[in-house]
Amino acid sequence: MNKAFMEILTNPIKCKLLFEIQNCGTTTTKHLSETFSDIPPATLYRYLKKMTDDGVLKIVDQKQVRGTIEKTYSIGIDLTNIYSEMLENNSGEAYMATFMQYILGFASHFYNYCNRDDINIVKDKSGFSVTPLYLTDNELESLVKNISELLQTYINNTPTSERKLRSIGLMITPPNKD
Repeated sequence: MNKAFMEILTNPIKCKLLFEIQNCGTTTTKHLSETFSDIPPATLYRYLKKMTDDGVLKIVDQKQVRGTIEKTYSIGIDLTNIYSEMLENNSGEAYMATFMQYILGFASHFYNYCNRDDINIVKDKSGFSVTPLYLTDNELESLVKNISELLQTYINNTPTSERKLRSIGLMITPPNKD
């Protein structure tokens, strides 16, 4: 698996930048700054430069905007190929690294939230649950497809004063070996 990509997976800020750029197709630093106002501008620019230098991102447009150059970014690597390579090689190491980034991303959100002075678990509607289910492979595929279709109806929502950025994850454990 691409070393630069693995480094991104271990950095929650770089990871959310990558996912936002992937979701948008192309986007500007201005959009990223507005979307992730919690990322200091110096950090945002430093990470975008590093990700571009590593070839993970590419600059697809530049234009002059009030004395500065506004860059438009897109993904510079084939993410599908990276995951396909992990699956083809059946790489437990790459799979574990990806899983750990997934867990660390959520843990980081919860850690930051739990350390805020204004925490209100009920009002903020945060939470987590586990639902053990006995499913055939077909039933599991159908369930995941249904959840994905449901999430697609909200994926293009834009930020508003009422909309808060939330992360919803789905984790499927490997089957228990009986």
